[in-house]
Amino acid sequence: MSYDVICFDCDSTLSRVEGIDELARRKGLFEQVAALTDAAMNGELALEDVYANRLDLIKPDQAAIDWLADLYIAEMVDGVRDTIKILQANNKLIHIISGGLRQAILPLAEQLGIPEAHVHAVDVLFDEDGNYRDFARHSPLAVSGGKARICRRLRMHHSSLVMIGDGKTDLEAKLAGAYMIGFGGVVRRPLVEAQADSYVSDASLAAILPLVL
Repeated sequence: MSYDVICFDCDSTLSRVEGIDELARRKGLFEQVAALTDAAMNGELALEDVYANRLDLIKPDQAAIDWLADLYIAEMVDGVRDTIKILQANNKLIHIISGGLRQAILPLAEQLGIPEAHVHAVDVLFDEDGNYRDFARHSPLAVSGGKARICRRLRMHHSSLVMIGDGKTDLEAKLAGAYMIGFGGVVRRPLVEAQADSYVSDASLAAILPLVL
């Protein structure tokens, strides 16, 4: 089956890191925050139960977001650049749909030639000195079911859509009629492996190409 729109999660899919966990590591809060992230990605806790909690602990400032943006690029998953190039050469529309922090993901998207308007993630709000103020609490991607909402919006204009990701929130795309490919190249989650329409465990993202072209 060929798809018009190919949507990717960012953390543990395009990049090997979980961004919010890495921001926590930088502040000496890794174990506390990573346990919350993992519980949400494994479906043990609702995303909205952990989202504000994690950011209130970390309070990432502008400098921390810039640091994370560089880390996302440095830790890009094997095969990402080539995979995106091949998809774009086949006239596929590429979107990133992530519960991560938008300002940290945008430089990675730019490197991959993905337009800013195609990056759906959660905005961080800073004060005039670049200190953390809050996050966009109205964002659908900070709560459960958000990825389904974004996919529904995209499907209003495109007939066929696929979502590729590693976590429970990526499975939500199925609620919007999207085909869901679980990517286990960084983290293998039994729930995703069981419920995804297809599953790849290869370390290279290029393993998804035969499933989408």
